[in-house]
Parts: sequence; C-alpha cells; structure tokens
Amino acid sequence: MKFVHSIEGLSLWVGRAFGWCILILTLSVSYEVFVRYVLNAPTVWAFDMMIQMYGALFLMCGAYALAQDTHVRADVIYRLLPIKVQAGLDFLLYFLFFFPGVLALAWYGYEIASDSWRYREVSFNSPASIQIYFFKSLIPVAGVLLLIQGSAELVRCVKAMRTGAWPERLADVKETEDLLSESDLAEIRAIHPGKK
Repeated sequence: MKFVHSIEGLSLWVGRAFGWCILILTLSVSYEVFVRYVLNAPTVWAFDMMIQMYGALFLMCGAYALAQDTHVRADVIYRLLPIKVQAGLDFLLYFLFFFPGVLALAWYGYEIASDSWRYREVSFNSPASIQIYFFKSLIPVAGVLLLIQGSAELVRCVKAMRTGAWPERLADVKETEDLLSESDLAEIRAIHPGKK
C-alpha cells in the first residue's frame, strides 16, 4: 500500500495546489463585476483568465477526484454488489474504458500542446491576445497524472478482490453531508449502543 499511498499523496498535493484556482476565479470575477458595473470600465483579460483558471482546475483535479473516490458514478446497482465483484468490475472497466481514454488524452494532448507552443498560440476570444500555450500544456500533464492514479486504483482493485475489503484511502477534506451523516451515526450509536 506504500505505492498506492505515495501516488495518492501526489494526486492530493496537485489537487490542493490547483484548488487555489477557485480563489483566483472568485477574485477575478468579483473584480470584473465591480469594474464593469460600478466603474463602467470592463477589462479585456478577465474572461480569458477565468476560462483558463476553470480549465486548469478541471484538468488538474481529475486525479485528485479519482484518488478520493469522489468522481461521479452511476452506482445504483454497483453499491449492492459484494466488494470482490465491485473490484473485479472496476478492474475490467479501467482497462476497457479508463486507460484507453486517458492514454488518448495524454497522447493527443501532447500533440495539441506542442502545436500550441510552436505557434505561440494566443486566445482569439478577446483583444488582449492572452497566451494559451501554457494552459494547453496542462492537457498531457493531466493525462499522465490520471494514468499514474489509475495504476494505483488497479492495485487497490486487486487488493479488494483478494481480501473482500477496500483498502483505506488517504484522508482529505470531506463533504459536509458526509460529516453530518457520520456525526448522526455516532449520535445514534451513543443512544442505541447495540445498533449498527
């Protein structure tokens, strides 16, 4: 599990680092709204910067979401299956869909980024002509990070198929509803000690 947790640690670090894009987005939108509607002096750069920050956040937090098992999943039937079956199904689906898609992202992302660097591509959405080749460099990086995290998920699946229990993940921020449900369960257990 050291291998899995070291990869998860990398994914968590990258996700937390790019999570700061949310603050930049919030500040830039607030600034743009203020100068546009209060001072009547809109910027030429804010729109492009917001797109790039959101895109960077979306791309670079994919491995984080996978490491925390917070990605969207249609698990109405899946969650009812035994853990060994869940792990086997995940293992198969990683090879059928995840890895081919992520390999395509990394491969073609590299081509897109290298073309963008060669042309010194700029945004055509605004008169500011903001450079976007830095942003496009994140596409293959995100693909590689997803490949690395996907390999850790395969190890996790193999361990679950062998033991019948999912290995623990590195803990990070929890959703409020998860915290509330945990505290509710603790309160129920305190009132009714024999109940699960």
